Amino acid sequence: MTSQLGRPGEAAVRVDQVDVRGPRFAAWVTTAVLIVALLASSVSPAAAAVILGLQAVVFAIGAYGGPRRHPYGLLFAKLVAPRLGPVREKEPVPPLKFAQLVGLVFAVAAAVGFAIGLTALGLTATALALVATFLNAAFAVCLGCQLYPLVARLRRSPTPA
Repeated sequence: MTSQLGRPGEAAVRVDQVDVRGPRFAAWVTTAVLIVALLASSVSPAAAAVILGLQAVVFAIGAYGGPRRHPYGLLFAKLVAPRLGPVREKEPVPPLKFAQLVGLVFAVAAAVGFAIGLTALGLTATALALVATFLNAAFAVCLGCQLYPLVARLRRSPTPA
């Protein structure tokens, strides 16, 4: 599904949209993965690094391919969505892809931190990612999505001549 966005006097831009329940489902799964990584880090920082490395791959797929190609999004589409009622609310894809990119940065930082013995870095990056993911899952507050308009505006700012 697409919608048109644009300011008066500007050409409208078509924006792909998805059911809001898919990204919320993905956020719940990610929340669980990050909790497992934190718990694993107390026993084996190497295991936490592997878990976060795998989550980083998931974030990378979401950042590049969007929610419809995201592994947890595919689970939602195949297993959960058919059991739900009709879609009532949609959200645009570009902010979701940006949020996945932000998650990727934190997951990579956490995995590297645990892998090279900087446990404080691993714990901090994982905890920050967990807070952001839990806010999205539980309260529909996507911090990466909130940052997206600012970043998009900066990318479009004209360069001085």
